[in-house]
Amino acid sequence: MIYRSVISIYKFEMARTLRTIGQSIAAPVLLTVLYFIVFGSALGSQIANIDGIAYGAYIVPGLIMLTVLSESVSNAAFGIYFPRFTGTIYEVLSAPISYIEIVVGYVGAAATKSIMVGLIILLTASFFIKINIVHPFYMLGFLALTSISFSLLGFIVGVWADGFQKLQGIPLLIIMPLSFLGGSFYSISMLPPFWQKVSLINPVVYLISGFRWSFYGSADLNIQISLIMISIFLIICLTILYWIFKTGYRLKA
Repeated sequence: MIYRSVISIYKFEMARTLRTIGQSIAAPVLLTVLYFIVFGSALGSQIANIDGIAYGAYIVPGLIMLTVLSESVSNAAFGIYFPRFTGTIYEVLSAPISYIEIVVGYVGAAATKSIMVGLIILLTASFFIKINIVHPFYMLGFLALTSISFSLLGFIVGVWADGFQKLQGIPLLIIMPLSFLGGSFYSISMLPPFWQKVSLINPVVYLISGFRWSFYGSADLNIQISLIMISIFLIICLTILYWIFKTGYRLKA
């Protein structure tokens, strides 16, 4: 692998983030703070605690995941779609670099942005409520693994999309609803038995549950199941990307 090519793509994408820092970082952080104030204050006064955890603290991992999932998909999707839209993708494809380097550069930058946003949200939330992280290394690892996995998904979306409507539709119409219904603001144990079983179909439930475990040592689902699910999702994304570059799907057309 020619690391210089990876670094060049990575730096270019990160520079774009700094040029649009209001949209890339400030906007999602501000939106999350508003979520925290509204849900943490309004619902927090009505819900004493969940699993022995103050409601305001309980929703912090869910809020971080809610933003990280959407930002990972959006950042990676836009990162690869814009070169396709302007035609500059052919310069990248014709360069003496491998497809692996292209993916690492774009996905690495998108994942870095998401991790930055997630950590900023965590820091911001600490000003509102006391947060103790029981497993900090697991928390960082889970955050990184989730950011990388959904950045890969975003890269796939960016290749698949043939217009800005499709590009924005996946995060807004699929990722965001799944995140809201995945236990961001509640425990699925609070649902009726039937809806608890239905919730298990939602893959985001496993991500939020595992991430919440890294904070408080308790979760709706076993941490091993959460890790297996995110690993399976990662493998599926890598398999689809392998097929895309092998066939040149929407890249060479």
